[in-house]
Amino acid sequence: MAGHRTLNGRRTLLRCLAAGAGVAAAPAALALKGPLTQQVRLSQAQTRAFQAWMLRIISAQVEQGPTPRWHHRDCAGLVRFAVNEALAVHDAKWLRANGIATDRRLPPELNLTPAQAALRNRWVQSDGQVGHFVTALALVQNNSRFVAREISQALPGDLLFFDQGDEQHLMVWMGARIAYHTGTVTPEDNGLRTVDIDQLTNWKDTRWQPAVNNPNFAGVFRLSFLS
Repeated sequence: MAGHRTLNGRRTLLRCLAAGAGVAAAPAALALKGPLTQQVRLSQAQTRAFQAWMLRIISAQVEQGPTPRWHHRDCAGLVRFAVNEALAVHDAKWLRANGIATDRRLPPELNLTPAQAALRNRWVQSDGQVGHFVTALALVQNNSRFVAREISQALPGDLLFFDQGDEQHLMVWMGARIAYHTGTVTPEDNGLRTVDIDQLTNWKDTRWQPAVNNPNFAGVFRLSFLS
């Protein structure tokens, strides 16, 4: 479960979010930038299709192993890859490139407008700049909205965020299971894991339990462009 280093001020912001204070509690220097306040959103129907594609893409990585098209293999990298590919056009060429069979029942196409399609590979970074890369911390801080501390409020595709001090970690709520990447890759281990909610709730290392009374669990976050 690889993470990313952060400044104490940013950790303070996450604790405010986890407490339900919301973005308004953030110091001025950490307030969300202008582009987020006017960000294009997907419709409810597009949001459902996006969530289905995101889960289908992550499932393919778990079932078949990481595609060579997925770079930066860590927890945030898994989210970035799945989000960007879910926003792509899923034509026959895309299906072949991602090893997804056409004979399976596939989600409906999102049919994005040009403005919506421009969300792909567009992440607001910690300094407010927009680029293709974003850390786990900036992914939830600048590109997602806080939902709740209660895991029962999570929808498929939502992110579970853990603050372990100098490292932050993301997991993806898949509905029946939770997917994540350890951040460590060896010839024998691609780093991908899935666990069910009972396993994670009773994890021996309590820092990873998605519980309200776990100070290391910042809560459930939803990508900000979803309805």
